[in-house]
Amino acid sequence: MDLVTLQGLLDNVSFAVLFITMLLYWCSLAFSGVPWLKVLGTTGMAIANLCIAALLIARWIEGGYFPLSNLYESLFFIAWGITAIHFVAERMSQSLWVGAMTSPAAMGITAFATLTLPDTMQHSEPLVPALKSNWLMMHVSVMLLSYAALMVGSLVAVAFLIVTRGQVVELKGSSVGTGGFRDRKYTLKRIAEKANPESVLSTAGGSTAVLEQPKTAALSMQRLTLADTLDNISYRIIGLGFPLLTIGIISGGVWANEAWGSYWSWDPKETWALITWLVFAAYLHSRITKGWQGRKPAFIAATGFVVVWVCYLGVNLLGKGLHSYGWFF
Repeated sequence: MDLVTLQGLLDNVSFAVLFITMLLYWCSLAFSGVPWLKVLGTTGMAIANLCIAALLIARWIEGGYFPLSNLYESLFFIAWGITAIHFVAERMSQSLWVGAMTSPAAMGITAFATLTLPDTMQHSEPLVPALKSNWLMMHVSVMLLSYAALMVGSLVAVAFLIVTRGQVVELKGSSVGTGGFRDRKYTLKRIAEKANPESVLSTAGGSTAVLEQPKTAALSMQRLTLADTLDNISYRIIGLGFPLLTIGIISGGVWANEAWGSYWSWDPKETWALITWLVFAAYLHSRITKGWQGRKPAFIAATGFVVVWVCYLGVNLLGKGLHSYGWFF
């Protein structure tokens, strides 16, 4: 089997495995009493990660350069990054929600690359002169890894919003000290004409939950603990992706100066990279400096998910700017 045939096989297998993995994670949420569903889901993510890695290595061998020269390759690199960071988030949280959010994202990316892009974009071709640089691996790989990490962190924040739907949850604690090492206090507030007396519940690790209980049922203690876990994991993963984004932007400026004679040209890609940086800088600032936790920063992170996609894919639809080569046009 030649490398081209192997690549075609691996991208289809990756899509099929991720589709099945997504169904397994969703079923594991619906039937939480069936632990082997989560095990199968984790196994599926591992298989998909290895298949995508093998696909990228095969293209590297075939083309003779790091496979990040066109949209097809970058999509699979991001999918690989999402599946890799998924294991970091899942290990920290032990929550089914991580896989339930990351698997459809990875599956959708591989489906778009495999089923939507024309064959001409899926084949490995010689690099254009502008990409024949050692900065290709440094800048593009770091940027795409930052996108993957920010997407995973944002998706976990969306999971937090789903878990706490209909409730206004404020998590009171230190944003710098995280997990079991911070002094946590959960405050659940709901809009009601007359507030009922507060009841205090204890949680694992000595935390307390202060609930202003309305007449309707509030979040259970299990959901409050899950909400805190998702909030914490989202913060940690975004805290990983933000420095990568910063390094990627700086390295891009150095490469731009070598290639085009200017560190910054207000190219659409550069502008949206800056917007992405500012959105997640606002997220981290609100948590570290302002002490925000819970739904407010989760909304910022959810907005960041959209902004990342506009930066990565949306501006390429314009077909304008210095970054237009190697993508749609």
